[in-house]
Amino acid sequence: MERQELPSKERLPAPAQEGEPASTQETLQPPPTGAGSQYLKTTGVVVLCSLVAWPLSLHANPSDLVMVYLLGVVFVATRYSRTAAILASLLSVATFDYFFVPPIFAFTPSDSAYIPVLAAMLIVGLVISALSERIRHQADLVRLREQRTQALYCLSRDFARMREVNELIKSAVKHIREIFDCRAVVLLPNSSGQLAVPEGSEPAFILSVQQMNVAQQTFESHKVIVPEAKTLMPSACFCLPLVGAESTVGVLVLNPKSIRKLMAAEQRDLLETFVNQTALALERAALSDLAERAQLEVETEKMRNALLSSVSHDLRTPLSAITGAASSLMEDGATMSTDTLKELSQSIYQESARLNRLVRNLLDMTRLESGAIKVKKDWYSLEELIGGALTRLEKRLRSHKVVLDIKSDLPLIKLDDVLIDQVLVNLLDNAVKYSPAESEIQIRAWTENRWLIVEVANTGSSVAPGEEEKIFEKFFRGKVESTAFGAGLGLTICRGIIEAHGGKIWAAHKEEATASFCFTLPIEAEAPTIELEDLEQSVVT
Repeated sequence: MERQELPSKERLPAPAQEGEPASTQETLQPPPTGAGSQYLKTTGVVVLCSLVAWPLSLHANPSDLVMVYLLGVVFVATRYSRTAAILASLLSVATFDYFFVPPIFAFTPSDSAYIPVLAAMLIVGLVISALSERIRHQADLVRLREQRTQALYCLSRDFARMREVNELIKSAVKHIREIFDCRAVVLLPNSSGQLAVPEGSEPAFILSVQQMNVAQQTFESHKVIVPEAKTLMPSACFCLPLVGAESTVGVLVLNPKSIRKLMAAEQRDLLETFVNQTALALERAALSDLAERAQLEVETEKMRNALLSSVSHDLRTPLSAITGAASSLMEDGATMSTDTLKELSQSIYQESARLNRLVRNLLDMTRLESGAIKVKKDWYSLEELIGGALTRLEKRLRSHKVVLDIKSDLPLIKLDDVLIDQVLVNLLDNAVKYSPAESEIQIRAWTENRWLIVEVANTGSSVAPGEEEKIFEKFFRGKVESTAFGAGLGLTICRGIIEAHGGKIWAAHKEEATASFCFTLPIEAEAPTIELEDLEQSVVT
C-alpha cells in the first residue's frame, strides 16, 4: 500500500439548520409522548394532592399541607418533562392559596405571614423540577454512554475475529444500521483507483452516478461531504472518508432516515469512532494481505534457492557421468574391449536411473504441494506390495540382508497401490543409502487397534536426536547429506502420501546405530471375502 500524506482527521461537521448545529440535549431527550397528555396528568396529580390535603386541613396547620403538594411536584418532576414540573409547582401554589389559605376560595391571603410560605413553596417546587431534570439528563447521558460503549465493544469484538474484507464490511454495515438507523455502503478503490463495491459484497442500496462522483471526490480529497440543507431529504446521502493510519482505504456512504438526528453532537462523536474503527480494520486487512503475499514471495524465493542449491550438485553429478561415458563410447568405442563397453553402458544406465529418481521426486513433490495427486483406493494385500517394492530394488538390495517379519493374519487394506508402493520404495532406498554394505534391513508389519503398522529399519546409521521431525522436511538430509545421493525429498513425499491416506509416519530410535521409520494406515472397513467356489470357477476359466 502506497504511503501518502494525509490531513489530520477532522471531526464530522454538524448539518446546517438555520446556521445552528443540533444540541446535545436534543439527542438525549426522549421523543415527546404528547405535551397535552403530560399537562393533563400533571393537573390530575395536583387535584389528587388537594383531595388528600382537604381532610388533613381539619386537624393540621395550613402550612403543614405544603409537604403534600411538594410530594406531588416531585412525582411529576421525576416522570414528566421540566415544563410539566414547573406547571405542577405553579398549580400547587395556586391551589394551596385558593383552598387552604384564609380567606378560602380567594387568591389574596389575609395574613401576610403566608406570603413567604407561598414563595418558598414555589421556589422549592422550581428547584425540585430543575434538579429532577438534571438527574434525568445525567441518567440519560450515562445510559447513552453505556450504549455507545456496548456498541463499540461489539464492533471491536467482531473486527478482532475477522480477517476477510467482505466480513469486515458486512459487520460494519450491520452495526451502523442498528445503531444509527440508516443504510450504509462501503466503497473500496480498485486497481485503477476508482471506487466500487467490493466483489462479493451486497450493497444496502444502489448509488447513482452523481453519488458515485461525490464518493470519488471524498476519497481523493479525504474530506467529509455533507449535503446542503435544502437537499436534506429521505433519499439524501453523504460520504465519509475511511482514513486509516497511512492512507484513505475507502469511503462510507450513509443514507439515514434523518441526517439532522444522525449528526447531533453525541451521535456524531459515536459515528466518527465507528468510521475510524472501520477504516483501521480495513487497513489492517489490506496490510495483512500484503504481508501474506510478501511472505509467500519470500518463501517461494527461499524454496527456489533451496531447490537450486540442493539439486544442482545432484543433477550435475549423474549428467557429468553420463556425458563422460557417452563421450568415451563415441570417441574410442571401436577400440574398447567388451568389458569396458559393458562397464560404460552400465554406468550410463545407473546414472540415468539415479537422475530419473531425482526428477521423479521433484515432480511428485510439486504434485503433492499443488494437490494434483488424488488417492484412488482399492483393496490390496500388503504382502504383495512389499514383494513388488523388493523386486524393483532387487539389484540395490543385493549387498544387504533383508529380514521380513510380516504377520500372517494381515487383512486386505484399502489404499492406492501406486502411491504406497512409492512409499515402500522410498523407505527401502533410504535404508540402502544410509546403511553400510552387508548390513541388515528389517521390514515388519502388524495390526493394532484398527491400524496397520509398517516399519522399515536399517542398522549402521540412526536419526540424530532432534531431527525426528526435521528429517521429513524438504531438502533436509541430516548429518550425512554430503555423502548420500538425493535432494532430500523422498521422506517428504512419503509423509504427504501417508497423510493423504489418513495415516501417520515418524522416525524412531530402536537402539544405537539403528534407524527406524514407521507408518500407519487405517483399516477402514471389513475386507471383502472371496468365496471358494468363485475362486475355483475363476481358476477353471
